[in-house]
Amino acid sequence: MKRPSGFTPQRPANPPADPRADRSADAVGRDGATGHSDRARNANRPGNGGRVEDPQRSAADPIPLFTVDEEKESRAGSASTPTDAGSTTLRQARKLRKRLERAEVKRFTAGSRRLRRNWLIGIGSIVGLALAAVLAAYTPLLSVREIQVEGAFLVNSDAVVDDLSSQLGSPFPLVDDTAIKAALVTYPLIESYSVQARPPSTLVVRLVERTPVGVLPNADGFSVVDAAGVVIADSATRPPNYPLIAVGGGSDTDAFTAAAATLRSLPAEFLATVDEVTATTKDDVTLTLRDSESTVVWGSADESKLKAYTLTKLMASQPGFDVYDVSSPSVAVVR
Repeated sequence: MKRPSGFTPQRPANPPADPRADRSADAVGRDGATGHSDRARNANRPGNGGRVEDPQRSAADPIPLFTVDEEKESRAGSASTPTDAGSTTLRQARKLRKRLERAEVKRFTAGSRRLRRNWLIGIGSIVGLALAAVLAAYTPLLSVREIQVEGAFLVNSDAVVDDLSSQLGSPFPLVDDTAIKAALVTYPLIESYSVQARPPSTLVVRLVERTPVGVLPNADGFSVVDAAGVVIADSATRPPNYPLIAVGGGSDTDAFTAAAATLRSLPAEFLATVDEVTATTKDDVTLTLRDSESTVVWGSADESKLKAYTLTKLMASQPGFDVYDVSSPSVAVVR
C-alpha cells in the first residue's frame, strides 16, 4: 500500500487506552460520586460490624478491626485531651494550694503551741519555786535552833541568848520582832540592833553598843553617859579614863549636847588625855588636859573633826603652851 504523498505519520502522545482501564476509571468515578452513600450503606448493612469499606482498598491490605463504639471513644478521647490537661493542671494547683495552706496552718499552730508551752513552763516553775519556798520556810526544816549574838563587848551575850530563848523552834518567817525588841531594850548599853536569819537554823543578833563619852555628877555619885545622855552605868566614885562633863542643867541642855559632840569627835588617843570639858552654852566648849594642865578653847561643835586635826598638829609643833585656841581652825592661836 502506497503512502500518500505529503503524509507523515505521527506517534501518538499517549498509548492507546485500555478498554478495561477505561471501565475501571468509570467505576472509580461513579464510586467517587457516590462514595458517601455507599459507605453509609455498607456501614448500615447487617453483619458488616459497623465497618466502612473503602472501595479503593486492595484485597491484600489488612482490614481494621475497630468497631464503631471504639472509634467513637477514640475520637472522643482525642477531642477531649486539651480540656482534660487543663482540668488536671487546675486540680494539681488546688492540691498544691491546699497543701501549702495546711503547712502554713501547721507552722502557725506549732509556733503558738511552743509559745504557750514556754509560758506554761515558766509560770509553773515560778509557782513551784514559790510553793517550795513557802513550804520550806514554814516547816521545821528552816526553824530557829541556835541564837548567835555579835558585837557584844560590854553586854553579856549569854544573858541576851537566854532572854531570846522564846524564839527557839520558830520558823524564820514567824520570828517575833516585838518580843526581841522587848528583851533588848532592857540593856542600856545597846544603842541599836539588827536580826538576820542564817539558814538553815541560826538566828543572828548584831548589837551596836553605846559609846561612853564621859561622866556626869549626880546626887549619888557619877553616871557614865553616851553622847545622847543615856546613862550606861552609875558609880559612887568617878570612873577612871572618862572625862568629867561639867555643864549646868544636866544632859537635856544644848551645852551638854555640844560638849558630848566635841568629845565624840576627838581621836581615841587624844580623848584619853582630856580630864574635863566645860560649857555654859553651845558655843563656848572648853577642854582641860590631864598631864599638861593646858586648856583648849574649842568653841562650838561645828567643824569638830577639822578642829581635832588642827589641834593635834598644833600641839605637836607647838608643845608647852597653856592655851590652844582652835575655835577658828583656819587661824589657830596658842598662848
